[in-house]
Amino acid sequence: MEQEQDEDEVMSEVHLGCPPHFTGPFISRFTFSLPSLETRDGNNCCSSHIEVYSSPKEVTFDEDGDLVLDRRKNVTEKCEIYEFSIRHNVTSSLKNVGLQVWKASLVLTDFVLHKCLTSSEFNGVTAIELGAGTGLVGIALARSARSVYITDKGIGILDNCLENVNLCSRLLSLQENRLHVRELDWNESWPPLLGSNDLFQTRLKYTWSPLEIEEAERATVLLAADVIYSDDLTDLFFAILDKLMSRGSEKVLYLALEKRYNFSLDELDVVANGYSHFRRFLKDESDCGSPDSASFPCFVGKLVDLQEIPQYIREYERGKDVEIWKVTYCQKQQN
Repeated sequence: MEQEQDEDEVMSEVHLGCPPHFTGPFISRFTFSLPSLETRDGNNCCSSHIEVYSSPKEVTFDEDGDLVLDRRKNVTEKCEIYEFSIRHNVTSSLKNVGLQVWKASLVLTDFVLHKCLTSSEFNGVTAIELGAGTGLVGIALARSARSVYITDKGIGILDNCLENVNLCSRLLSLQENRLHVRELDWNESWPPLLGSNDLFQTRLKYTWSPLEIEEAERATVLLAADVIYSDDLTDLFFAILDKLMSRGSEKVLYLALEKRYNFSLDELDVVANGYSHFRRFLKDESDCGSPDSASFPCFVGKLVDLQEIPQYIREYERGKDVEIWKVTYCQKQQN
């Protein structure tokens, strides 16, 4: 058994400041600066201020042709320093990859922060993060959203996620009732049911109440990062998406992923087979056809241009293999 676990160990590229051979849990601090609240609305995280000196003015001359030396003034522009403290493992088994921070979650966090700063799309929404892992993305959304359900499977992952919610709630002054860590097993039906097992009492705090299920079905935003890494998991992911997006309010999913390449004996080339399998679930809007078409229901995917999303979090490198997809759900309207 120990040998199998060793063979299954995986490591994310994101392990900031961890000592060599350290396996965790470890707390990484992801930081970034933004313009002061004085120039934005107040619906963002609290923070401290730093001072940035203005750049020197152009060289100028007086009436006599003498050089005017510009004295640098202590005029400052207020910026805010934000910090997400996230507890995570450096390595884990494949079953517990949610204990690690993955690059796609940082990219999706950048996307969420940018949306919160430049639009009102996320203001007051109810949102669900699927396969949340450490919960970073949902936590980032919590200051703008009305309510965020951070979901995953397994006591170890959920406990770690709840610890991160508590850590960041203290740092960012988040209201307690905005973040809910809940178990959502994609193998199970929706609405989720609590099974009878020896861990009943332990799982109880991650169980959905009837009111929470009603609120979740009214959610308009779904988020997911790095949940596309095996065909079986991708199948389960789109199955739960179908259940969630076909009920209640109209929803949009923002999905971040990283293409992973392997050598294929069939194609004698390095290919991203998992990515190809994922793309089979998505259609262009025109492919869904007319209301009389048989291609309902369907998922419509649109690739987000990452060139338009600044990198707010500096403690990682995006690379070229990370993508964000905007996914909507089309179903035939009943007469």
